[in-house]
Amino acid sequence: MTRAIVMVIDGFGIGHAPDAEQFGDIGANTFANLSHAFAREQSRNLSLPNLSKLGLVEACKAASGAEIAVDHEPATKGAYGYCAEISTGKDTPSGHWEMTGVPVLFDWGYFTDKTESFPQSLQEKIFAATGIEGLLGNCHASGTNIIAELGEAHIKSGLPICYTSADSVFQVAAHEEHFGLDNLYKYCEAVQAIVGPMNIGRVIARPFIGNDASDFVRTGNRRDFSILPPQATVLDKLKSAGGEVISVGKIADIFAHQGITQKTKATGIEALVNATLTHMETAPSNSIIFTNLVNFDQDFGHRRDPVGFGLALEAFDKQLDDVLTTLDDQDTLFLIADHGCDPTWQGSDHTREYVPILAYANHMNSINLGERATFADLGQTLAEMFGLEKMNYGSSFCRNL
Repeated sequence: MTRAIVMVIDGFGIGHAPDAEQFGDIGANTFANLSHAFAREQSRNLSLPNLSKLGLVEACKAASGAEIAVDHEPATKGAYGYCAEISTGKDTPSGHWEMTGVPVLFDWGYFTDKTESFPQSLQEKIFAATGIEGLLGNCHASGTNIIAELGEAHIKSGLPICYTSADSVFQVAAHEEHFGLDNLYKYCEAVQAIVGPMNIGRVIARPFIGNDASDFVRTGNRRDFSILPPQATVLDKLKSAGGEVISVGKIADIFAHQGITQKTKATGIEALVNATLTHMETAPSNSIIFTNLVNFDQDFGHRRDPVGFGLALEAFDKQLDDVLTTLDDQDTLFLIADHGCDPTWQGSDHTREYVPILAYANHMNSINLGERATFADLGQTLAEMFGLEKMNYGSSFCRNL
């Protein structure tokens, strides 16, 4: 009788990875750097009692040697360690696919030009497929900034705002009322059919509302249109074996809805955790409840807001009280991240970092898992827990649980 609750603290790195130099990320450390920025701004340390007891601070110290500005208790329960990434990118699909046993070992396609990012030939294909002759943006940009800059022109012209970043993405912002949410999704589906064969990982619909640049705000109706993982993930294998794979948040989008049996959307960290708790009350044995907490990355990492990131961590830590007390004896909780997104780092992109791996089942004592060579160790562990065929990558730490 087994259930796994996997919660991804999106964008939460704990020290630059061994190959960080290739990405320009030597010195990045999402957790340590935001903790010190938080302490300076708030005149106090972070308070993370639950995460600390699960070994988060020890994992970060082991990964980077950094001191963390956190009031904490020693690790007393659960298994803790830190994982390197072997995928070629530091993006959301790479991290999530790797943690389910399928690292990305091919090269993603990227739009590398900072301006005029989308070539004319690609634009013409998009115009023909969508029937919309033109687009705004066509550059690398922060999502919130480009909406403020071009939102009014978008409403006036009816043209979508298209932009990208250092990740393998094509993003489309449009007003929910003036452009229409369904029209935005259809537009993104058409674009994904064109750029997917270019190994562009995701087309992301970024709806917003508001009257003008002073009050434009993105809504919770984001949707990611992803290409499929190149091999069967542990999610696929559990579903094929008759198990349940319950997506909370954007997990289903990340896996192009493959290997998923139930989907729940929610907006904001509190709502995502509450949705997870609801599924914990009802999910049968032989289930994975898989939750992505996107707001850490989206609202605080990319926006370079260490104080907001810290406050969100504290709020999540308090909600962990409910998660931990809801666990029954068939449950194992896993906390992991998909990449770093250091809010003190230059630019606004992800950072190549180790990520924490924390695991807890009722009555577990503290266990140091040490350094893990790949995020895929989680997928291999899940495969062993559920009695599934071994994954091609990763080493199980199931015997430690």
